[in-house]
Amino acid sequence: MQHIVILISGAGSNMAAIARAAQRERGPEPPPRGLGARVAAVISNRPDAGGLRVAAELGIATAVVDHKTFASREAFDAALMQAIDAHAPALVVLAGFMRVLTPGFVAHYAGRLVNIHPSLLPAFPGLHTHQRAIDEGCKLAGATVHRVTTELDRGDILAQAAVPVLPGDTAEALAARVQTQEHLIYPRAVADLLRTS
Repeated sequence: MQHIVILISGAGSNMAAIARAAQRERGPEPPPRGLGARVAAVISNRPDAGGLRVAAELGIATAVVDHKTFASREAFDAALMQAIDAHAPALVVLAGFMRVLTPGFVAHYAGRLVNIHPSLLPAFPGLHTHQRAIDEGCKLAGATVHRVTTELDRGDILAQAAVPVLPGDTAEALAARVQTQEHLIYPRAVADLLRTS
């Protein structure tokens, strides 16, 4: 069975959605039935990330590679690669991992590194996507699963889901609706990649 490693920095809600899909009985249908893969580990750059507890409760091995203990981005990425490679993953899945990765890291996992971003890329790469969509008067917002490249939030788009921006929306309310869709499209996109890899 193929392995995936999930990288997180926070609560890990997308990680949990993927992990639960992976734990479902494997069948011919795509998620919500199952991924046909095992989450080998959840790794965080923050020792206080709430998602570590969630992963442990799901019976998944966890590890912390604290970026604050490294003198450089390159040194952190080298240690992170070592932790990931111990599990020989078919995919490395970023799920709220709030670190910009070095070109060497991205090259090491070329074709195996995916991320989810809370906007309809190519619109609104980077941070504060929901408020920016509201400020621009967008009628739709959403989420995008994409391959990771050295250019932030610019890799090939693998899946998207849209939600309406409602009158009087706040960034928090819009984020909650987008996140509901993230939990649906990310496991599906991961399953599709695993089937074609």
